Amino acid sequence: MPRKTILLIGLLIVAGILYFKDDIETVASGFRVKVVDYQPPAKTVWLDQNVSAERLRWFYHADQGTRTFGIPLEWFMALERPTIWPPFTAAPRLSETDYLGRFGFIPDTVIPGSPDALPIGFARSGPMADANGTPWRNPHTKESMNGIGLTCSACHTGSFSYRGTEIVIDGGPANTNLFEFQKSVGLSLLLTRFWPGRFARFADEILGKDSNVDERMALRGQLDLVLKQYANINALETKVAANSVEEGYARLDALNRIGNQVFSIDLNNPNNYASHSAPVHFPRIWNAPWFSWVQYDGSIMQPMVRNAGEALGVSAELNLLDESKGLFKSSARIDVLHEMERMIAGEPPSEDKGFGGLASPKWPENILGQINMDLAKKGGELYKTHCQDCHGPAIDSKALPPSEAFALFKDKKRWIKNDAGQPLLDVEMIPISHIGTDSAQAEGLANRTVETPANLKIKDGGFGPALGELVEKTVDYWYDQNKTPPEDRKRINGYRPNGIQALLAYKVRPLNGIWATPPYLHNGSVPTIYALLSPVKERPSIVYLGGREYDPKDLGYISNDKIKNVFALDTTKRGNSNAGHEFSDEKGPGVIGPGLKEDQRRALIEFIKTL
Repeated sequence: MPRKTILLIGLLIVAGILYFKDDIETVASGFRVKVVDYQPPAKTVWLDQNVSAERLRWFYHADQGTRTFGIPLEWFMALERPTIWPPFTAAPRLSETDYLGRFGFIPDTVIPGSPDALPIGFARSGPMADANGTPWRNPHTKESMNGIGLTCSACHTGSFSYRGTEIVIDGGPANTNLFEFQKSVGLSLLLTRFWPGRFARFADEILGKDSNVDERMALRGQLDLVLKQYANINALETKVAANSVEEGYARLDALNRIGNQVFSIDLNNPNNYASHSAPVHFPRIWNAPWFSWVQYDGSIMQPMVRNAGEALGVSAELNLLDESKGLFKSSARIDVLHEMERMIAGEPPSEDKGFGGLASPKWPENILGQINMDLAKKGGELYKTHCQDCHGPAIDSKALPPSEAFALFKDKKRWIKNDAGQPLLDVEMIPISHIGTDSAQAEGLANRTVETPANLKIKDGGFGPALGELVEKTVDYWYDQNKTPPEDRKRINGYRPNGIQALLAYKVRPLNGIWATPPYLHNGSVPTIYALLSPVKERPSIVYLGGREYDPKDLGYISNDKIKNVFALDTTKRGNSNAGHEFSDEKGPGVIGPGLKEDQRRALIEFIKTL
């Protein structure tokens, strides 16, 4: 290329950056992407969790009606990575497996020989609307553009690696960095708009090389509208940044983000945008359909309110402004959400079979090493002494006599019934004053308030009740539009009312499969089970998240600060405390039992492997 041409290109780039400087700074200030270096595993294995590979494939990509990234599927697949690449030269695609893996997304290879192009948790959906509520159409073909969004499995499918083998944990906590990925999409869009050559390649992909100038200008207008929406959200994030706690890998301030989506973005009310003050570790979901209350703080009773709220939180379309289009009209797929719930739930619990549906994973001795059963049996006795009162009798541990296998299901005091007479485990709520763990998550739900317009007829300005009522109205709108009979509504709702509570407490649940769900405590501030069984002063004050290597000795992630761009969770910050749930001989808040000697901790760990 002649030197004059190179110089001219350089001047054009500089001129473009100067001309669009305010736009770039507005949108890009929060879009500097930090992702870990990641070496893909040599092989990936799935454990038997009582769900077929075909059913899992459906679950991984089931369309809940979400539009998480605010762009069509076709755009997502065409975007290049947010990398400053030589002008007029194509960068690798954003959607490529190796890049998405750096954010923690798991390739879907559950059916051998038939990989899916999208990772676990990404769903293709039907026609979508743009930020103005207008049907999104291809300016060249005039055809509808399809949506793409995250689905349940994006947050509730875990994985970790051990010596080159990746183990997928269905229903386990994801090790993703969702906020950082959202930023990467935003920066990719920004570079598509302004970096020389990118828009032309993007237009060729979306419109075709035979498209005309007017069609390309229309596409650019669509892109500008998306960038404006991203800039608006970035401005809201900047406003609350000083009071926010970084989420990083394996965590999300889920309830506050749901609230921000529906009460601020969907309602177009900046006053309702709250800081991310209480990130939580993604919870495991096996058996959860049969709990009396869900969420770490036991705040939600009804399955459909829980599930539809999740769909709205990851940007299902929701109309709260235009009465002529139907208030509470949403793209959320209530039928699909119910089918997902059925897969996870299975048949009601019974005294001879325990829980059905998605099962907790069993320790894979062929990969992680054999269990020392003599030591595990000693741990079983320690479990009865130190853990059973709260967490209940262990479920089906081979370290216990067969007669104790389903003791939890025979303990009538621990069970109640829903409106159809089906059994629900009545999970105990432990006051924060006793358990001593970080209070930010529970306090956030109890103390946050939101403004709602009178025409929505949402009675309570408190965040928790308002969210419950908004979600219920959205679900009822779907029922009405689909002429769902009253009995079917009760069944889909799990035969439970829309109960919302905001206690300063956290729930306890059975520990089956707990070995496969690092990091620990509700906020992910403790890297291993061993650290959780240790006094707080022995727990690491900085936990490095984002690595994938599993520690089968201490049960958890190896906290490795040598990984580039690893997330450092500082436990001295509010929302991140690693205090509480402590076994110590020093009495104080959060001490729930006496100090455990080294051999006792090791025995308990060996027993936990059997759960």
